[in-house]
Amino acid sequence: MGFSPPPAFGLALEAASEVEAGGVISLHQRAASSNTRVYLHTLMLMSDGVQTHSAPTRANGSVALADRDLASDAARVGCVIAVVFIHLLMVTLTADPDTGELVSVLVPEEQAWYWWATWILQVMPLFFVVGGVATAGALRRRRARGAAPAEYVRERTLRLMQPAAVLWLVFAISAMAALALGVGEELVTFALSGMGMSLWFLAAYLIAQALAPAFLELHERMGWVWCWFLLSCVVAVDLLRMATDQQWWGLLNMLFVWPLIQQLGFFRADGWFATRGTLTLLLIVAACYALLAVCVFSGRYAPDMLTNLNPPTVCMVLLGLAQACLLQVFTPALNRLMHWRPAQAVTYVVGTRAMTIYLWHLPVIILVMAAWFFAGGYDPVPGSAQWWLLRIPLAVLCWVAVLVVATALLRVERASAKPWGKLRLTPLAVLVGLICAVVPPLLEIVTLLTPALVLWGAAGSVVCLVIMKWGVVPGPRGVR
Repeated sequence: MGFSPPPAFGLALEAASEVEAGGVISLHQRAASSNTRVYLHTLMLMSDGVQTHSAPTRANGSVALADRDLASDAARVGCVIAVVFIHLLMVTLTADPDTGELVSVLVPEEQAWYWWATWILQVMPLFFVVGGVATAGALRRRRARGAAPAEYVRERTLRLMQPAAVLWLVFAISAMAALALGVGEELVTFALSGMGMSLWFLAAYLIAQALAPAFLELHERMGWVWCWFLLSCVVAVDLLRMATDQQWWGLLNMLFVWPLIQQLGFFRADGWFATRGTLTLLLIVAACYALLAVCVFSGRYAPDMLTNLNPPTVCMVLLGLAQACLLQVFTPALNRLMHWRPAQAVTYVVGTRAMTIYLWHLPVIILVMAAWFFAGGYDPVPGSAQWWLLRIPLAVLCWVAVLVVATALLRVERASAKPWGKLRLTPLAVLVGLICAVVPPLLEIVTLLTPALVLWGAAGSVVCLVIMKWGVVPGPRGVR
């Protein structure tokens, strides 16, 4: 794409070791150009999730850089890239050999290695671990300046729902247009279900962030005791779902599984994992995978970790703890990687567009694959050697399309959380807006995405934005 990272990128990374608590980097004060501050601002957006209204000052920027968990930054970007590549393999549109009709084939699921590969490639727990690291820092900074917890939730919700609302509206308009043009509702639902398969993340992330202020305080007071309580809730919900054979009960684990994995990020932010030796961490990893094997071979849990994703089960917690330990094991290597300019470039390009890439990659991939099919592109037998080779040019084509869309929508992702006016919002108003945003993607987990549900999602996202942009929740000392 002809991209090169900001010229001062390398200086900024080196400067981290020069910072003393509360101090400034005198060596780089003259070199801290606007490009450096832009990169620092970018890093803050990636983890803090709340856009400031001006670039960081040199002093604040220096301290912020010193506090960066570069390994978590690398892991976050790596998770986004992994998700896109996995879905590139999962989406195959081909002609039915008997009828010639367009069908979708999940080629990896037909492979003998599929189930155990998901034990390695299911990276969503890691995404919530590194999210917890950023959340702990963001909440503590706000708490130090007296900001209200509900204001944090308002800002986080806006940061996610501003780009998500665009997607919901595009889905709704496209679905209604297709139905008006005579396309069958079954075909429209089929297309929406594929394109909206990742929307569950909206509900999971918003619930985790809404609970984060209270759960961080409980973490600081109770430590692992609070984690054990959440784990017992996860297991109880799993048992209830199994006893009733009703997937709806599994949705309760959206309140426990992802917030629990987020707690592991709090422990990383506190340095708990860093104080454990490599052998101890690897023993924990081995124990987690051993317990995972027990769960799977008991016959009560699916062997593949994509099935255990929605509704989430205790398997995700075991993967999350194992991945948190492995992240610490590989932290020195990841820190070194982040000093390599190509890695910096990828982190900058993907990190500044991460949420848009995540939300839009499936619709873009499906549209590219459909265009390839209807244009008469090469259509080898799914799973054949030719099919695997074709993934390479199609992956390049899809990544280019995804980055074009993400760049076009970059201003939406960076949109400010600053309210339209100066009205005082109550925590109850924030809760109402949050419910409007959470319910549609939560239902999508068990009902798939229908034309009716996309209308609900579009309306809910707009209502959420209007409420959250209406004002701010004042802190106890009037701090915003």
